[in-house]
Amino acid sequence: MTRLILLVLFSTFALQGQAETHPGEDAFIDKAVSEHGLDAEAVRALLGGAEFKQSIADAIARPAEGKPWYDYRPIFITDQRINEGVAFWRENEALINQVADKFGVDPQFIVAIIGVETFYGRITGNYRVLDSLATLSFHYPSDRTRDRSAFFSSELMNYLLLGPEEELPLDEVTGSYAGAMGMGQFMPSSYRAYAVDFDGDGRRDLWRSNPDAIASVANYLAEHGWEPEGPIARRTRAGEGADFSLLTAGYKPELTVMDLHEKGYRSAADIDPGRKAALVSLEQEDRDEYWMVFHNFYVITRYNRSKMYAMAVYQLSEALREGMGA
Repeated sequence: MTRLILLVLFSTFALQGQAETHPGEDAFIDKAVSEHGLDAEAVRALLGGAEFKQSIADAIARPAEGKPWYDYRPIFITDQRINEGVAFWRENEALINQVADKFGVDPQFIVAIIGVETFYGRITGNYRVLDSLATLSFHYPSDRTRDRSAFFSSELMNYLLLGPEEELPLDEVTGSYAGAMGMGQFMPSSYRAYAVDFDGDGRRDLWRSNPDAIASVANYLAEHGWEPEGPIARRTRAGEGADFSLLTAGYKPELTVMDLHEKGYRSAADIDPGRKAALVSLEQEDRDEYWMVFHNFYVITRYNRSKMYAMAVYQLSEALREGMGA
């Protein structure tokens, strides 16, 4: 059935010659056939229409997360983004409350993620997803310190599988330069694993269905272990003799707040000393600032692995909550 649907979806493509048009394309097609039962000619036709885009290769080399915190934060914590977020929340308040209750995710974080990702659905990306994923699968910049072509190749495969599942026109869908799609910017694998049909129309539409898009963000957080009303982050002070090696230990909480106190870090007294935490530093122009971060901060980094992303979501969520009078 998948092969038949793919042939139908790709029937408008002119078949390309059998020669490889992207480096590694033949091996990719072999895998699509052997592991997923896709039709080789249909996949080759689709890839034949995928264009290498230098702008995509350039964009992956200079992501916003490469900026220092003092430049990154002002991109996302602005009066406009806060005001539009409050307006979006009020406009969709009944739906957001329903989703928050069903999935056990605090509503301000659902809104904040959509705000950081796409300005509440206003900016979902104008790169053709096929071009993005083909460029980064087959032409990943060789000068990057970390080769992520295998990751994007996996995402390209998931994209081929997603098309028939959601009846997407694979040669037309647009998204970010990295291939993320919809209001919540889901990569194809996340779309397939975590998107939900909350409006009950039989499709998971992350562009035009607010119920689907909002619920899918909540489901992603819930599936990664969100703790309702759990703490996110608290400013901390590094005292004399503080163990700075802890700042490179990752974002998953492994030590207790008391452990961190004993290792030279002090935070607000309202945190349970037995709660597990990790440490992060954020670069300001004149100094670094230090934060204890907790389980829900780690969950946000499952959405995007950057500590700055997670902190921007947290700080925007606090501003939105205040704006709602919550």
